[in-house]
Order: sequence, then structure tokens, then C-alpha cells
Amino acid sequence: MFLNLVLVFFLVTLVASKDNSFIYNNGFQSSHLYLDGIANLTSNGIIRLTNDTKQQKAHAFYPNPIVFKNTFNGSVSSFATTFVFAIRPEYPTLSGHGIVFVVSPTKGLPYSIPSQYLGLFNQSNNGNTNNHVFGVELDTIQSKEFNDINDNHVGIDINDLKSDNSTPAGYYDDNNGQFKNLSLYSGNPMQVWIEYDSEKTKIDVTLAPINVVKPKKSLLSLTQDLSPIMNNSMYVGFSSATGSVFTSHYVLGWSFKVNGQAQELVISQLPKLPRFGEKKESKFLTVGLPLILLSLVFMITLGVIYFIKRKNKFAEILEDWEHEYGPHRFKFKDLYFSTKGFKEKGLLGVGGFGRVYKGVMPGSKLEVAVKRVSHESRQGMREFVSEIVSIGRLRHRNLVPLLGYCRRKGELLLVYDYMPNGSLDNFLYNQPKVSLNWHQRFKIIKGVASGLFYLHEGWEQVVIHRDIKASNVLLDAEMNGRLGDFGLARLYDHGADPHTTHLVGTVGYLAPEHTRTGKATKFTDVFAFGAFLLEVVCGKRPIDHVAENETVILVDSVFECWKRGEILEAKDINLGSDYESEEVELVLKLGLLCSHSEPMARPSMRQVVQYLERDIPVPDLSLLSLSSSGLTFGYQEFFEDFPMSYPSSMDKTMSHTSVSIADSLLSGGR
Repeated sequence: MFLNLVLVFFLVTLVASKDNSFIYNNGFQSSHLYLDGIANLTSNGIIRLTNDTKQQKAHAFYPNPIVFKNTFNGSVSSFATTFVFAIRPEYPTLSGHGIVFVVSPTKGLPYSIPSQYLGLFNQSNNGNTNNHVFGVELDTIQSKEFNDINDNHVGIDINDLKSDNSTPAGYYDDNNGQFKNLSLYSGNPMQVWIEYDSEKTKIDVTLAPINVVKPKKSLLSLTQDLSPIMNNSMYVGFSSATGSVFTSHYVLGWSFKVNGQAQELVISQLPKLPRFGEKKESKFLTVGLPLILLSLVFMITLGVIYFIKRKNKFAEILEDWEHEYGPHRFKFKDLYFSTKGFKEKGLLGVGGFGRVYKGVMPGSKLEVAVKRVSHESRQGMREFVSEIVSIGRLRHRNLVPLLGYCRRKGELLLVYDYMPNGSLDNFLYNQPKVSLNWHQRFKIIKGVASGLFYLHEGWEQVVIHRDIKASNVLLDAEMNGRLGDFGLARLYDHGADPHTTHLVGTVGYLAPEHTRTGKATKFTDVFAFGAFLLEVVCGKRPIDHVAENETVILVDSVFECWKRGEILEAKDINLGSDYESEEVELVLKLGLLCSHSEPMARPSMRQVVQYLERDIPVPDLSLLSLSSSGLTFGYQEFFEDFPMSYPSSMDKTMSHTSVSIADSLLSGGR
């Protein structure tokens, strides 16, 4: 009996060992890999995990399970793998999401989601110890929720996208020991080595360009026993995902081995990456030669005629200083055709600073929102465009991505990612067909607060938005609130004093000190956010023109309700009875606190986020000497001759009544 058991164990071990090492050096055509999501193989055998599809995930796994554990003591055996990958985003300076080498209990990851979750986990299982997942991420987006160090890093993940250890992408030169940076999304192929030493319980990760031999010093290490993490047999493979930017993730070659070094890949034998634009060229070449020649003559003739007629229409001047911004500048011609000539049919909205149109970019089919902004000052154009390009590098799930700009004849066109559910403004006013419930509103409020906190404290510079309001909060497909319209935003270094600028913004959201000094600060943004909070909860604008000579100030109404001890009376009647009274009261009080006329009495956005998450209690308003004069909208002095915008649906009524409103506020002692 004992001999039979030994024989069975020997045969099982022998069979399993066949799948404990493999190498793919000449493509994956006969690999029988398990592919799911949008993953496929190219004609020359490269794994192409993702393609030109938004918000999708992809997996490629070795088809058979790998035995990782030593049968005698249950510990994970040493293993090593090496692979060559390449990440190619559609726009060279806009990164998509990354790629993960993963060891998983199952082929594929069925409950995972795309974007920042990389097709690995979802909101509910991320960080769950029952995942039994080990991974090494090559991440090209900085996700604050996962404590990412930057938007170009390598991390070791155990059951969680919050890496146990991570470091910027690069390698150590064997000749001088210096660290050399690598851009993961440069489009160039790179090689990764991942090794686990069972005796030292140590994981080493090394990265290098394919023309560099494996560096002696590893890029990243972690001491961690993988025995509690991994099961006896596991699947190995790759996971990736797309977000709002089209990105292609490739794996060119792969080698793996348990108990020993993975066989080295022969770089010269790897299949070649497709050239940029090769797909279009191949389609072009499939047309018959006679037809091509005839078409060319016809197209050239039409092109000359078209060019002469349209030369002036699409003329734009590219000055020398703009060359450094490269892909951030869009061609006016492309934006013109993407919006079908800026026709009224594609109009998404009208604000005090421009009209917004929906567009579909030719070729990429990327859906965008194009805002046309008048900007007559040529002297300040360079500084303005520089800030717009800098803002284009912001990455946060509650900000609308600014993709780039175009300027032509005193006009700026700002190009944003398209948000399918439009602005929050449309769901609050004008008798909307769909009324937002409290859960949706509170989620939007917390999202915008998180995005504004990132602008103030979470980025390399301080970003002052200067125009926070419901019409500038857009809703994505999942009804997440995203703060947009950075056309008025200004940047300055942390710790620096902001400069005085021309007064811009929207009546009802302007802090009193902003109207007096012209300085836009974090505190002026907080003031506007306070007006936004009351706007969302009450379903009313900060200043509502109800009759020819009658104006209602929302913050006064809420303050009076609070004084009577009935603050919940201020809430939107459309909420009905399905709401959390404690949450509604919290947001209303926070709106009053942010609306204080004294800047230092307002909370920071860090504190606002903590209040909303209930990490700290909101101060007792009765102890803050709060009064109606302390909740002013800042009309202590009347001012004119500065740029001013109004909520879109109030433009016609408010534009000719600003004097009467100011006089009314002054006469009321505000």
C-alpha cells in the first residue's frame, strides 16, 4: 500500500513538472493560451492584450496550472520568469493604464473591472486576503486611492492594488551604478525579470531595455513568504485594461520556470512589434493598383481645389514656443470636422465663457467635448497655454481629463474627455426628467470634494479652479461627479503666494475677499464649494432671481432654517423621504461653514473630505459666532468692469440685473 502511494505521488509530481517550465521565444501561435476580454494574437504571434476600445479588460494565461508548493512542507518553491512587453498609448504624452504579471488561483479574473483596477480586482474584493493573488504591476497612471507613488512605476502587489513595495520605473547601470529612468509607455519593448527565492522568502524585480543585459542590481525587492498567499497549484499570466485613453499592451516573449532560472529569451528571435499606422497602410495596400492610381489622380485634383477654398477657413499660426507642447495642440481642422462644423445639433451647453460641442475625433473615434473660449490677449496667451498644458497632466477619477488645446484668431478651443451624462446642472434645474436621489447627490459631493482636495494638495503644484459650480460638474457613465472646465484655473507652487489676477468667476460663488483683492486662493475655491454644497442639497441656485426686483440668497435661507433649529427644511423637496437626515444635515452645515466671509474661518479641502467621510466631526456652528453678516456673498462693495459669468440658464435674466442685485445686497447690510 505504501509503495502504491509513493508511486502515485511520483507520477503526479512527474506530470505536474511538465507544466512547471515553458518558453515562448518565436511567438505564441501554438501556445493555446487562455485569452479573454479583448485580448488576441497578432498575425505574427504577439499577445495584444488591449486595443482601441475604451473601458475594457483583457487577460492572457498559460493554459495549464503550475504546481508551486513543495508537497513535504507546504512552502512555495522558488520560481522565476522573464518576459518582454511594450505599452503604446494613442497619444505619446497621455498614458493609458498599465499591465500586470499575475499568479492567480483561476484562469482569468472574472469579477475584475477595467481602468485603474487593471482587470485584476474590483471595489469590493480589492485587498481581500481570500484573493490569493500575487502580481507585479507596470503601472502608468497614478491612482491616489491605491497610494501610487507616480504615473510611471513598478509595484509588487499581494491581494491588493495598494502595492506592498513600489519604485519609479528604471534600471541600474552595471558600469557606473547610476539609476536610469525608463518610460513604461514609451512604446519601446522592455524586458522584466521576476524571481522568488524560497529560502530567503524574497522577491526581486528587474527591468531594462531589450538592448541591455539583465542588470546585476534589481530594481525592486520585497521580503515576503508567499506560502500563505498562494495555493498548491496556480495559473500564471497577464492582466491589463483600458480607460479613457486608447492604449495597446503587447507581450512579445515569455519564459517561466519553477525551481531554477527561467530560460533566457533570445531577443533577435522575438516577433517584431507592428509599426505605428501599419493597420491603415495594410488596408490601403489591399486596394488594386489601377484603382489606387486613378484614385490618387482624382484625390490630388480634389485636394488642390479643396486646399485653395479652405486655406483661410482652417488657417492657424503655430508660433515657435508652441513646438514644445507637441501632441497637446490639436489641429483646428480636426476639431472642426469632429464637431461637424460646430453645428447647433452638437451643442452640449452654453456658459459665460464659451459654447461646448460634442465631437468624435477622426481616425481614433475618441469622443470629446470641445469648448470655444474667446481670448483676445495675445500678450498673456503663452502663459495661459502653458498652464492649460500643465493642467492636462492632472490625473484623478473625479476630474474631467483635459486632453489639449487649439488656438486660432483670438480663440482658444479646449478639448476634454466626453462625459455621457452631461452636467449636474441639468439634473437639478429646468424640471429634469430624472431627479437625483440623495445617495447619488452625496456620492457626487464627495467625489468633487476629493477632486478639489487633489487640486489643492495632491499634485506637484497648487491648482486653483476659480469656477466651481454645478454646471461645471459633469457626470460620467456611472454617474460619478467629475469637476471640469479648467479654462479659468491658475497654478502656483506649494507655499507660494498667489498673484493678483483679473476677477473672474460666477456671481453667487465669488468669495468676498476675491472681489476686493482679485486674488484667487484655496479659500476662494472653498467658498465656491460651499455654495455648490448648498446648491446640490437644496436644488436651488446660490442667487435666484424670482421677480423683477426680488432676489433670494440661498445661504441666507439655509442660515435662517439653522437658526430656527429646522435646517432640514432647506433641503430639496424632490428628495422626498428617501434620504439620510444625518448626511443631509452634515452637508448643509458644511455648506454654511465653507461660506463664511472670513477666509481663515473656512475649512481646508483636506478637512472637508474628513468631515464628509466622518473621520472628524463638524464644528458646532453655534460656537463660531456665525451670523448673517458672517455668511455674506461678498457684496460689501459694488464693482464692475471685470469678466463675470452666470449659471447658463440665468444668463439672460441676470446679465441685466447685476446692479439691482448688488444694490439689494448693500441695502440689506451684507
